[in-house]
Amino acid sequence: MAKMTKSQIVAALAEKSGMSKKDVASFLDTMAAMAYSEVKKNGEFVLPGFGKMVKAKRKARAGINPATGAKIQIPAKTVVKFRLAKAAKEAVL
Repeated sequence: MAKMTKSQIVAALAEKSGMSKKDVASFLDTMAAMAYSEVKKNGEFVLPGFGKMVKAKRKARAGINPATGAKIQIPAKTVVKFRLAKAAKEAVL
């Protein structure tokens, strides 16, 4: 089975909630924008029952260029990670 596209998700949510597709699409876009701004500002965004997005710092480390085998230094950087909620894990697994 293929994964759902955004338009399929919007259609399914509209059908189940009784909202219009336009309202559902607007809600999803607003929630995504809010999640991004909250992670940027506060370091995390929690969606109860689903999980949370968190900012994490990666340390600088040594790596190897797979094409040449040369050792390179990978700089420290900040990344975004998603941690799945326990309830979501249990529901799926």
